[in-house]
Amino acid sequence: MTVSNNPLWLYDTILRDGAQREGISLSLTDKLTIARRLDQLGIPFIEGGWPGANPKDVQFFWQLQEEPLEQAEIVAFCSTRRPHKAVETDKMLQAILSAGTRWVTIFGKSWDLHVLEGLQTSLAENLAMISDTIAYLRSQGRRVIYDAEHWFDGYRANPDYALATLATAQQAGAEWLVMCDTNGGTLPGQISEITIKVLQGLGLDGRSEHQPQLGIHAHNDSGTAVANSLLAVEAGATMVQGTINGYGERCGNANLCTLIPNLQLKLDYDCIKPEQLAHLTSTSRLISEMVNLAPDDHAPFVGRSAFAHKGGIHVSAVQRNPFTYEHIAPDVVGNERRIVVSEQAGLSNVLSKAELFGIALDRQDPACRAILETLKDLEQQGYQFEAAEASFELLMRQAMGDRQPLFLVQGFQVHCDLLTPAENPAYRNALATVKVTVNGQNILEVAEGNGPVSALDQALRKALTRFYPQIADFHLTDYKVRILDGGAGTSAKTRVLVESSNGDRRWTTVGVSGNILEASYQAVVEGIEYGLRLLTCGLTNQEVIST
Repeated sequence: MTVSNNPLWLYDTILRDGAQREGISLSLTDKLTIARRLDQLGIPFIEGGWPGANPKDVQFFWQLQEEPLEQAEIVAFCSTRRPHKAVETDKMLQAILSAGTRWVTIFGKSWDLHVLEGLQTSLAENLAMISDTIAYLRSQGRRVIYDAEHWFDGYRANPDYALATLATAQQAGAEWLVMCDTNGGTLPGQISEITIKVLQGLGLDGRSEHQPQLGIHAHNDSGTAVANSLLAVEAGATMVQGTINGYGERCGNANLCTLIPNLQLKLDYDCIKPEQLAHLTSTSRLISEMVNLAPDDHAPFVGRSAFAHKGGIHVSAVQRNPFTYEHIAPDVVGNERRIVVSEQAGLSNVLSKAELFGIALDRQDPACRAILETLKDLEQQGYQFEAAEASFELLMRQAMGDRQPLFLVQGFQVHCDLLTPAENPAYRNALATVKVTVNGQNILEVAEGNGPVSALDQALRKALTRFYPQIADFHLTDYKVRILDGGAGTSAKTRVLVESSNGDRRWTTVGVSGNILEASYQAVVEGIEYGLRLLTCGLTNQEVIST
């Protein structure tokens, strides 16, 4: 790690703390994809989860041992040893070592209330647990970040003991001491005051690379997680823990999409490279789609409305000089200005995407306007392309006359049984029939699947494989559904994201309809089409990544 003139270390915990948000469930593929996107964004530390807690996290760390990240440190997370147990025989810590990470985050108790009533052990034993665990991991060649759980509550209740827990971690070899506002109840003024007292109490200067440094881990239960993190940094903390989009348990964690621009653009800290900062908005939106939660259109910096101007004086002024009503230039964080009443809004975004896809497109080309108008119309219908760039590339190529049909689906039917016999696990409860035209030939095929989408995918690929043998290698790897207008009940419009793979690459397509099967059909068909074009036409979508 290189220390710059004004360094600040970012630590994203979306794969562990963020995944504890109600409604979020990440697959192994989701976790790996998010980790690689955060790595590309330049996040130095990515907390991967608790090895040994579940098979998925074990596989996650094994996978990253085989295919490491480019620059980020992947961090394993665990608690201190159990009370009155030998650290060398603690199975939790053996799983941590097996994860093979260079860095480990260990959390321990700071609040005497938790020690006495939660752990039901003595204050002295809790200090021994902290010391033994960190010293053992250091003896095994690991570098340690110590998360002081319930730090601010513990400090307010018993400052001497809370400081003793940090001093113990410091003496045992922890390189970062992270103050956690676990309950999210501390206000900004208290954060600043306590951070200064901790630095003084431990004899730290807050910046020396030869001393343990302080970090902040703020929860948002009082709506102040971002403010608390900013003030902790100004008081001397050099690590900020949080999550993209602020996802986390209860009310969430400190939102890195808000913190990073504030820290870098307004407080002049070195966080990530400017070219990485320009991908902040796309990262935010991609991850919101991956966790299957609607993006917050009004989120600072990355929201769709963050730089939107609707009319009147604002529009007139911002067209003359954007800084009259914008605190930063939107493209710095990868967002765009939206003049709602202007047909000119969005052309730069279309041109940017074309460049990413390797498509030569000029601003004066009529296809550019056609793409923009189609995009606006589809967004009105509920389409979102941030996490479905394969569909967007097909849209662009169609507007340019570069999308000759490879096949045409004439229609389909799907039949589902209500129950699956428990005594026959191999039973498939859905049957799909599709009619496809290829090279002037009509093909009728039937296939079974574990659900209607699986059956539809199987039938379509079965019909096409005789013409396109490559399809035999295609398969669905992920399927996400979002209800767009829940108030409409069973007639609500649905957006479906389908991720497809051919074994060594994967891509995502989108469909929208009031009929969930119709939306799924759109996404499945485009997924097959894109995969074929990828192999036969050399498409280069940035969404397509090596597995």
